[in-house]
Amino acid sequence: MDFSRRDLLSRGLQGTVALGAVAAMGVSGVARAQASGPVRILVGFPPGGGSDAIARLLAEKLKDELGATFVVENKAGAGGQIAAQALKASPADGHTLFLSHDHSISILPQVIKNPGFDPAHDFVPVAGIATFANVLALSGGTPAKSMTEYVTWVRSKGGGKGTIGIPAPASIPEFLVKMIGDKYKLDLQSAPYRGSAPMMSDMLGNQIAAGIASVPDLIENHKAGKVRIVATIGAKRQALLPNVPTFTELGFENLDDLPYYGLFAPVGTPQPVIDRYNAALAKVLAIPDVNTRLTAMGLTVGFEPQGQFAGRVRTYTQTWEGIIRKSGFKPL
Repeated sequence: MDFSRRDLLSRGLQGTVALGAVAAMGVSGVARAQASGPVRILVGFPPGGGSDAIARLLAEKLKDELGATFVVENKAGAGGQIAAQALKASPADGHTLFLSHDHSISILPQVIKNPGFDPAHDFVPVAGIATFANVLALSGGTPAKSMTEYVTWVRSKGGGKGTIGIPAPASIPEFLVKMIGDKYKLDLQSAPYRGSAPMMSDMLGNQIAAGIASVPDLIENHKAGKVRIVATIGAKRQALLPNVPTFTELGFENLDDLPYYGLFAPVGTPQPVIDRYNAALAKVLAIPDVNTRLTAMGLTVGFEPQGQFAGRVRTYTQTWEGIIRKSGFKPL
């Protein structure tokens, strides 16, 4: 964990992202892609995490629906920045999609001076897949079982000082750490990791007392009793966590909007191709098995067509723009 925020945000961004060119896909159908290679779904995080699991499930089902081969490419690092840059560099022919949550699209461009991409100009939303909640979880070695008990424990054990793990620097979890510290008058520091998987490893080993990540990243270990989720983002409690209060219930403000998962394509991708993906995703997400598996990951599944999803992204981005500005954070 001995990394600077700048190192974590920019490591691996030196050099050129090399991508093979592919022939243009005819707008008559995604299956035509087979003539020039598979459709890639880029993921900005390592294998084994929530984003990777979602992408692989969608790739499997889209293959069945469209008759084309879909492959998942993990371009991990810098909180999804490398994958986003790869999407920008890809031909706008429908061969490359980006499965992303809110961090890469709505947050990174606000916390980095030169991220190397501008979602509003370089990407086009394809469709929304689901929403989810970021949550505060406590490790098994922490005696606290609620936010109130955690605050009391930090005050008694560390004199008000504590550390909370986060999957990426300058992320929503980092801003949540600051909000928790400010509200309860605690000196809380963020411990940034390269993704939720290594953070979870340290939590399971009781190397760190608490962590903030998404429900998909934490739900299985919460169910197993290895970590305890004690607060969630959102206007209402999560279906998988009916006994866990929201941050709003605990007195926090502006934390009702839920983060999202969706697919994005390079700007200029033909509209008929995007429409075809929209129709396929709507069918895939309506499959009971798919819905069940995604729900079990901690997602609230809900297909959003292109226009509706674009509106969600804009609103969410604006909400966090205000929170980030109010925090006094300076882009790196």
